[in-house]
Order: sequence, then C-alpha cells, then structure tokens
Amino acid sequence: MISVTEISKKTNFSKEDIIRLLSITDKNEQKELLRKAYSVKDKTVGRKVYLRGLIEFSNLCQKNCLYCGIRSANAKVTRYSLTDEEILAVTEFAVKNQFTGIVLQSGEQSNRDFTQRITNLITRIKQATHHELRITLSVGEQSFNTYKEWFEAGAERYLLRIETSSEELYRKIHPDNALHSFKTRLQCLENIQQIGYQTGTGVMIGLPFQTIENLADDLLFIKQMNIDMVGMGPYLEHVNTPFFIYKDSLLPINERLNLSLRMIAILRLLMPDINIVATTALQTITPMGREMGLKAGANVVMPNLTPGKYRGNYLLYDNKPCIDEDADECINCLANRMKMIGEEIANDYGDSIHFTQRKNRVVM
Repeated sequence: MISVTEISKKTNFSKEDIIRLLSITDKNEQKELLRKAYSVKDKTVGRKVYLRGLIEFSNLCQKNCLYCGIRSANAKVTRYSLTDEEILAVTEFAVKNQFTGIVLQSGEQSNRDFTQRITNLITRIKQATHHELRITLSVGEQSFNTYKEWFEAGAERYLLRIETSSEELYRKIHPDNALHSFKTRLQCLENIQQIGYQTGTGVMIGLPFQTIENLADDLLFIKQMNIDMVGMGPYLEHVNTPFFIYKDSLLPINERLNLSLRMIAILRLLMPDINIVATTALQTITPMGREMGLKAGANVVMPNLTPGKYRGNYLLYDNKPCIDEDADECINCLANRMKMIGEEIANDYGDSIHFTQRKNRVVM
C-alpha cells in the first residue's frame, strides 16, 4: 500500500490516491497528513485567519431539503427575517471590530421582492461602510440576471454549496421535484463563476448513503471547477427532518470529525492557494473543532454576528454552538483561541489567491 508520505510528495493526486488518504485509520498517518497540509498552508496563504462576519438574516426558505432544519415543511421552526436596519447595525459593528468581510446568509427565496431587497441592501451596506467591507452572499439558487445584478451592485463573493457532486446522491437527499434539481444547482454555480464572483462551494461529509468514493469525487469536482473558496464540514442531523431516521446508521461522530479534517487537508494539498473555511459544524462536535480545522489547512472562520434573539431559530442541525453568546464575547474568545494555536487574525481583505491568479490568467 502506498504511504501517505509518497502520496503527499506528488503534485497531482489520482482518485485512488485520494481514497487512500480519506481511508486513513492510523492516528500517526492522519497526523502526518495534517502536518503536511498545514505546511503547505503556511507556505502559500500563511498562518493568517480571515474573519467573515456571518449574518443569518432570515430562516424563511422555499426549499424542502431532507436533511435541513429550516426546510419549508418544518412547522416547528419560528420563522424570522431581520429588518434592513438590523442588518446595517450588524455591518456597522463589523467595521468597528475591524472585520473586512461579511456573509449575508439566509434560507432560499427567489421572488422579486427578495432579490430586489438584496440589491438594495448591498448598495446601502457599501454606502454605509464607505466600501470597506467585502460582501459574500449565500442565498441559494437564483437566475443569471439576478446574480449579475447583485454583482454589479457590489457583492464580490458568492457561496453556493453543491452539497454533493454525485447527482445520484443529490437526488436521495432532496425531494424529487423541479425545485430541487442537481442540474440547476450546477448551472447556478457555473453562472456565479462566469459573472466574476469569487466562487465558493462545499459539501457535507458523512451523509447517509455517501461513500468514500463520493467524497473523493467531491474533491476532484472542486478542483476541476476551479473553485476559489470552500466551506465543507461534517453532516449533523436535525431531529425535525426526514433524515433523522438514519441517525443510528451514520458514521460515529468522531469519525465524521476526522474524515472532515482529512477532507480539508487533502483539499489544501490539491489546491494550495484557495480559501478554506473551518466550519461551525466542526465546533459542534468538539469545542476546539474550528481550531482543528485550521491546523488541518483551513484559513477562514465565520464568527456569527447575527443578533442573539434570532440565532436559536437558524438551526440547520441540532446542538449548534454559540447561540447564547453575544457578538463581542464571540470575537474576544476567537482572538484568544487563534493566538493559542499560533495563528494570527488578518486585517486585510483575504481575497482568494486562487481567484486573483485565475482572474489574471483570464485577462491575459
């Protein structure tokens, strides 16, 4: 069997190489993989952590994904939507606390009132912050023209998780109707990239029905798509979803954690210059989960700046951490945690190096 050392020396990985790394069970081999990934991170993007202030501004959603706690059919969710003024107050807080970027995230809606509201919000945020904030949108599938309108209004980044690159698996984790189409999801991702956004995607790790081969294909998909930023983490169940019936057949929670760390590490080796998020889902499994993600090769953290009275209603999965902390507590705690593991919170925009180089190649 080929060793981790031999694989990590390669400049390109085959699917078989990736499967071998994902299948690691020996603790020393995993440590070796993570050390190698962290070394590559250090050389390419440095020991810097970029903060993206997360604003979960609405849990209204037209989708009915079988794994998600805010799915439209979940009648036990208290629905909410922040006012524009509440969102602007959070962005003001972000600027005062030296954030260089925010993420506007919500459930999926595509009606004209919603899309026009986002356009107006982007414009108001840019004006109110003197264009000091990069805006990332994570509001799902939209038309090409809507994505273009938001980009022209001033949004620079877009995160649309593919969830899985396997069309067969995608169909298993979503209702079988036109509103939940793999082809539409993929086309939206291609549109986002074509328009000129720094393009982000991601997958869930440890899903029911998912195989190691699926995960290897996910990593190759991300590389083939030339993605600029990735947010991926362990699948965590929610009691009020159809997929909760599979809870006893899932990988044990610590295995999902370690598999997620290996996914991050392999992706850092595959694509050294992209931005990778250490997700909140990692922290849900263990208090130091995000730090473990950073040590595996991630370089972005998304502190939750959503006003506290709303946080408990944006639960994609159970046991989400930090829903009782206010934003000040979260930031102070995070700064100490980063220092503890030898990372530095950066104060520049942290644009994806991969995006900058990709964009320059296109121009040339």
